Amino acid sequence: MSHLKKYTNFIKTRIGFFSLLILLLWLKNMFAYVVDFHLGIQSPMQLFILLINPLSVSMVLLSIGLFIKRPKVAYATLFSIYALLTIWLFSNAVYYREFTDFITINTLLGAGQVSTGLGESALRLFRWYDFIYILDLLVIPVLLIRKKLPIATDYPRFRQATALAAISLLIGSGNIFLAEIDRTGLLSRQFSREYLVKYLGINAFTLYDSYQTYQNNQIRAEASPTDLKEVESYIKDHYAEPDDSIYGIAKGKNVVYIHLESFQQFLIDYQLPDENGVNHTVTPFLNSLYHGESTYSFDNFFHQVKAGKTSDAETLMENSLFGLNQGALFTQMGDKNTFEAAPNILKQKADYTSAVFHGHSASFWNRDKTYKHLGFDYFFDSSYYDVNDDNSFQYGMHDKPFLNQSVQYLEHLQQPFYAKFITVSNHYPYSRFKNEEDGFPMANTKDETINGYFATANYLDTALKEFFDYMKASGLYDNSIFVLYGDHYGISNTRNKELAPLLGKDSDSWTDYDNAQLQRVPFMIHVPGATNGGINHTYGGQVDALPTLLHLLGINSKKYLQLGQDLFSPEHKQVVAFRDGDFVTPQYTFYGGKMYDNQTAQVIDEPTPEQEQVFTELNQAVDQQLITSDKINNGDLLRFYQNSGLDSIDPNSYDYRNQKARLETIERQKGAKSSSLYSENNQRSTVGLYKTKTYQQYE
Repeated sequence: MSHLKKYTNFIKTRIGFFSLLILLLWLKNMFAYVVDFHLGIQSPMQLFILLINPLSVSMVLLSIGLFIKRPKVAYATLFSIYALLTIWLFSNAVYYREFTDFITINTLLGAGQVSTGLGESALRLFRWYDFIYILDLLVIPVLLIRKKLPIATDYPRFRQATALAAISLLIGSGNIFLAEIDRTGLLSRQFSREYLVKYLGINAFTLYDSYQTYQNNQIRAEASPTDLKEVESYIKDHYAEPDDSIYGIAKGKNVVYIHLESFQQFLIDYQLPDENGVNHTVTPFLNSLYHGESTYSFDNFFHQVKAGKTSDAETLMENSLFGLNQGALFTQMGDKNTFEAAPNILKQKADYTSAVFHGHSASFWNRDKTYKHLGFDYFFDSSYYDVNDDNSFQYGMHDKPFLNQSVQYLEHLQQPFYAKFITVSNHYPYSRFKNEEDGFPMANTKDETINGYFATANYLDTALKEFFDYMKASGLYDNSIFVLYGDHYGISNTRNKELAPLLGKDSDSWTDYDNAQLQRVPFMIHVPGATNGGINHTYGGQVDALPTLLHLLGINSKKYLQLGQDLFSPEHKQVVAFRDGDFVTPQYTFYGGKMYDNQTAQVIDEPTPEQEQVFTELNQAVDQQLITSDKINNGDLLRFYQNSGLDSIDPNSYDYRNQKARLETIERQKGAKSSSLYSENNQRSTVGLYKTKTYQQYE
């Protein structure tokens, strides 16, 4: 009883009331984390971070009430701040139920969009247990008014109030420190809002989002149509005329993009020896595509991503624009900027239907918002798949069940379509897979990440073969072209010395030149029926993919603001810029602050005057391309551009809910004019044509 009396007496002090509100806020955050938010706790460290992340911002804000001398004003301030934080948490919980996302400043600024999205279903978002969030907002004022919870007249010493505020800042600093340890680059890369909330808490996320929004809006507000002049001049001078012999060879065909997660070029044709010295081909199916006469393969194609990683690759491939120097364009600007992306160009110029298939959360990398601004008609995220613990991991659904389950939606798309499949199984930490008969061997190095990389790549290869077999059996294959690309490296530079012996290199003599060469990723354009394919040695990067594709489809890229050049064009300048200003060309590699000669792989310590001139021109060309990209993105300059002939996109007209029903409605409305595979197959599904083998996952 004495302990209860001490606690009761403590609550009757102002610091006690402050502590009570902190405790209640903490409990509500924990409740939201467990019941409403799906944050995916995967380690004791993440659990500990989750337990402490609601405290810092709440304590800082509530501590304001400790510095106010007048008791009633102090209590009113404390409760008002508490009520606002509670309402904010509750609002996010309700919003998350519908959109699987958190409220941002831009969401608030576009409140009309939110209400439109909720519509009449808003009331259905409330749950019976929601009283847990709001009941005390009614009870506490009643207790204060009836003096069951008296307003303390004590005034905390300035030192006490300051100490509590300092403790809250210390907790916040520790929170950020632990978050960076568990998820390196959390703030710089901004993986997703779910990650930020999981590691920082809903209130810290809101403050961070406010800061980012302010910075971006300042740059955007200062931009004007006159800023387009230099951009248009650069694009005009940089444009490369298409090769007439190949221009339009895929006109009217379906386009199937296959995103090869973390897939590097050295995996093509690679054979991994097992413990008995027997070689195992890592990617037999991709090898057959790569060397086939119907495939235009590029062996000097480089990724050009930075902090945005996978999302940067999508930015480059869809827009022929670079990502940002810091952070990810998808998360910072994807739901605000104007784009002239592939799906919108193809829709308006050639009546394509567009769709993205991805067995992960819709909000990861802010895709659910960004895809609407890019003009994708459909986005099938994890909510459209049967995802469970056996067929998925932290980055989404494994490739075999993902591709298998995707065709139930693919067969209902009106043709021609532009469809992108984002695979994830070949993603760090590279847990090995096998089918029921046999498994793929692990590499034998001291680095477990490297050891599993070849097995997951083999699993991806098998999944792709099954998908291609379906495309052939269903009849889609012959009327489609397939673009396969690696999004970024799988083995980082810090691990490359351990990888070196597997590549026939010496770890001790490994240099940044070798690191640069490993930034190659596959780029293959498979055109069924073509006979003049082969391996093309042209140097290029992901920024070149869109103009290359458009020209193959018979759409000239000249009037679009694209920074890349057609890889088939005789005018293609083989200068590949990396996002940090490094670059590669057929003759030279500039990486890590050093210039290398590609013939010797040695540093050029004493360049000739002629080389100095070449290096200066190359640096200027790379800088100009990156600066132009930043001008377009940071200033959102495409909102001013009128010469493309494209109608502007209204992102509010896109809805990624109930998409299969919408596709079926379109089929019924079109009747005999419906061009979907399902309609062409006399309203019979082709899903049964998909043949796949089961698998197990090694821990």
